[in-house]
Amino acid sequence: MFAWWGRVVVRARWAVLAAAAVLMAVGATWGAGVFGELTGGGFDDPASESSRAAERATAELGRQGADVIVLWSSDTATVDQPAFRDPVAGTVTTLRQRSEVATVTTWYDTSAPALVATDRKATYAVVKLAGADEDTRIAQYERLRPALDAPGLRTEIGGTVAFQYEANTRTTEDITRAELLSMPVLLVLLVLIFGGLVAATTPLVIGGLAVLGAFVAVRLLNLVTDVSIFAINVITLIGLGLAVDYALFVVSRFREELAAGRSTAEAVRRTMLTAGRTVLVSGLTVALAMASLLIFPQAFLRSMGLGGMAAVLIAMLAALTVLPALLAVLGHRIDAVRVPLPWRRGTRRGRPAEAAGGGAWARIARSVMRRPVPYLIGVAVLLVVLATPFTRITFGGFDERVLPADAAPRVVSERIAEEFPGGSVAPIDVLVSGVPAEAVRPFTERVSTVAGVTAVQVAASRGETTLLSVTYRGEPTGDIAQDVVRELRDLPAPTGAEVLVGGRSAADRDLLDSLTDRLPWMALLMAGATLLLLFLAFGSVVLPLKAVLMNLLSIGASFGVVVWIFQDGHLSDLLGFTPTGFIDPSNPILMLAMLFGLATDYEVFLLSRVREEWDRTGDNTASVALGLQRTGRIITAAALLLIVVVAGFTTGGMSYIKLIGVGMIVAIVVDATLVRALLVPATMRLLGRWNWWAPGPLARVYRRYGIRETDEPAPAVPETRHPAFTG
Repeated sequence: MFAWWGRVVVRARWAVLAAAAVLMAVGATWGAGVFGELTGGGFDDPASESSRAAERATAELGRQGADVIVLWSSDTATVDQPAFRDPVAGTVTTLRQRSEVATVTTWYDTSAPALVATDRKATYAVVKLAGADEDTRIAQYERLRPALDAPGLRTEIGGTVAFQYEANTRTTEDITRAELLSMPVLLVLLVLIFGGLVAATTPLVIGGLAVLGAFVAVRLLNLVTDVSIFAINVITLIGLGLAVDYALFVVSRFREELAAGRSTAEAVRRTMLTAGRTVLVSGLTVALAMASLLIFPQAFLRSMGLGGMAAVLIAMLAALTVLPALLAVLGHRIDAVRVPLPWRRGTRRGRPAEAAGGGAWARIARSVMRRPVPYLIGVAVLLVVLATPFTRITFGGFDERVLPADAAPRVVSERIAEEFPGGSVAPIDVLVSGVPAEAVRPFTERVSTVAGVTAVQVAASRGETTLLSVTYRGEPTGDIAQDVVRELRDLPAPTGAEVLVGGRSAADRDLLDSLTDRLPWMALLMAGATLLLLFLAFGSVVLPLKAVLMNLLSIGASFGVVVWIFQDGHLSDLLGFTPTGFIDPSNPILMLAMLFGLATDYEVFLLSRVREEWDRTGDNTASVALGLQRTGRIITAAALLLIVVVAGFTTGGMSYIKLIGVGMIVAIVVDATLVRALLVPATMRLLGRWNWWAPGPLARVYRRYGIRETDEPAPAVPETRHPAFTG
């Protein structure tokens, strides 16, 4: 199949390149408009109690909650003085005349103590917007923002909509910054790796095509389902990173085939037969890992899954179609515009020293083959040490602290918590329906006695539906808030009434429960897909099981470092974030999907070359050593390039993006060095021929349906010979 595909692409190379040019043009124009089309929310489970409480409250009482909080303050005047009161009154009057505004609640209207700071030099207004959905309200806020300022007073804007707007804006800025930072560095590194400018630019072309193509795909998906703006982060990370990795792998093999004296057409055919098959297996594995996110009900995670799948599949298709077509056109000109590099002297053109049997990777391979047990024990101990902090992970919902310290929504939240009585902009909502308001009063008194509750008031009432607003000590994401939610849900409801507990803290609780319930299914899907694809690729039941275990080791080490840094607060000054003492549970789940796929990606890179040598020689030790020798440099280079892509995101302002970036960098470094270069070869050396064992029926399945790197039928000997712990 792959050899046939290589011949097809060579014949249709100009048509393929023309189609790629059209896709890039569409992606750069229509596809780039995806930023203005995607949604900003999607963090809730629609079936959770908190979501049902919000829906019922909106249907029966009208939409509740504070969309925008406008905090006015003065260094000298108090809220009672004309210098403060008059500017606020004028601004509020103007706001109430705007079509974007549904209601404005102020201390001057209600005399509510919670709306005035304890020093009486600040007050805030609660603005409810008229939009029916989150995207509409964000657009309304953007238009309304200039009208919120009060002359002569300091104005700071917070609230849910302001937070979403700030997060979306900074996400877009972070992506742009990451691309601007990573592209020049990638080009320089690729020139150093390939030693030529033409070869170095081909991975960037494929990377750009993957990202722009994924933009088009996601915008098309957005026509039939809501997609979160945060999917763009995954598209850039995964799409650009994997496209560059795949292109590096394909171009390296193509140059190797040319150096062996083959014609351009034959080199493309051989490249597709070997590296093309590896790219297909890797792409499908990573895409299926990202697809595991689709089982979660939160639109945020589903969007990440959709964006990741689009990016991976388009990167894979580009590497299997556009790249070989480009190589067929370039031929030996792939080595044009050579850059003289001192360390490349003495190597064959287009072929590194490692390929000729020397170099650092050859020495590492020989060392691991001679002493597999010390390597196995040493690496395993180090990975366990790195993973240890993960055992004390604490989960909690994200809040305004994911923003930089000077971001207005965060400043407003912190000032209200510190300077205002009650101290919470995210009260817990308790919806009581089915009984009149009079029957709710005894229940209200019971709510006020719950530990941690500071005040309870009726936020809205109509007919047989009453909404209670419960304030509490501490932060919305803190332990006190979570304890209050649990206690409120345990309270017996008034006779004949239904009670639903909602609000931000309740939504955090429901999110954790929802993710916990579906996490085992996600793990099962990822592991099952990996086992199946790696079996079809390598014809072994041992290697896929070992690959899953190796993946878990590298991911566990990454999670341990993430907890040590972002939960415990180490390196917070260096990285520029505020530690919260907990981790948002959606972050490890997203990291698990991406890192499991990426770890398998490097496993496939290594084992593909090992299997190729095993099919040729039947010598396990020599196959493992030569496989590491031939792919070690490529895997290291691919990891370095991916780290450059990811590192751009750690420079942004959103702390949860930093968390994912740091976690991915740690996992990539660990996986490409300790795991793939040392642990995997050591275990394969010890397992000997067990590496290639499969039961008779499964061996026959592989011989018939396996995805192999050869035109010839799969040999029966490696699968049926008696396994023995020999080299």
